[in-house]
Amino acid sequence: MAELTQARVTGLASGVDHILALLGNGTVKALGNNELGQLGDGTNVGHITAGTVRTLTDVAGVAGGAGYSLALLSDGTVKTWGSNFAGQLGDGTNNNSSTPVTVTGLAGVRAIAGGGEFSLALLSDGTVKAWGFNNAGQLGDGTNNQSSTPVSVTGLTGVRAVAGGGEHSLALLSDGTVKTWGNNFAGQLGDGTNNNSSTPVSVTGLTGVRAIAAGFSHNLAVSGGSLDAWGDNGFGQLGDGSTNNSSLPITVVTGLSNITIIAAHSTGNLSLAAA
Repeated sequence: MAELTQARVTGLASGVDHILALLGNGTVKALGNNELGQLGDGTNVGHITAGTVRTLTDVAGVAGGAGYSLALLSDGTVKTWGSNFAGQLGDGTNNNSSTPVTVTGLAGVRAIAGGGEFSLALLSDGTVKAWGFNNAGQLGDGTNNQSSTPVSVTGLTGVRAVAGGGEHSLALLSDGTVKTWGNNFAGQLGDGTNNNSSTPVSVTGLTGVRAIAAGFSHNLAVSGGSLDAWGDNGFGQLGDGSTNNSSLPITVVTGLSNITIIAAHSTGNLSLAAA
């Protein structure tokens, strides 16, 4: 991304096959696959150099999903673009868009997250809205009905952060506990079962959590001095030296005091520790 070297990048996000960069002037650049319009440049032509997402200004945050993108604006509203077969753009339609559209009825948003084909928005009052695909209950509204407009996640208050996986969702609460909902085939809900849930359940045994991250079907949490992981482990993504799934959090690393960022992708993880 040499074309970004002269710009001040203040945020990065990735979808399955595209990358978003938030610049210091509140605009967004994108590169990668664009067959569904996920680069937001008004075309369906992919490119390996970063192009400008059209019509976007005053952006405060970006997120990527499977074939679509999200932007949180400084006024607390959300724009989306790309694939929309399941309503993941949240504009009340199922039409793809190669330029940003406005998510219907959202205000006061302070954080966003993209999942497989669904989206999450954390509101300033500590509640969460979700929209898009809902085959496994990942919208958390007690149904398995997809929605092209935001619906409320049932029973969630005091939320500090959200994360979206392939077909499951996470919320970090202000008391340091974690809630999950959606697909649970590999134990990614962390409640000791493999049962899907269309409403939030508590991750067993986690307290004092200060950061969360979701992969396709596994999760990470930093709590106290430990990094914990649970869910799918087919490629060793839980980091315990095995390839056995776990429906309960397992401690991967202890003695951590300075991790500032964690990230999980489909089958891998990253962490950043301050010096």
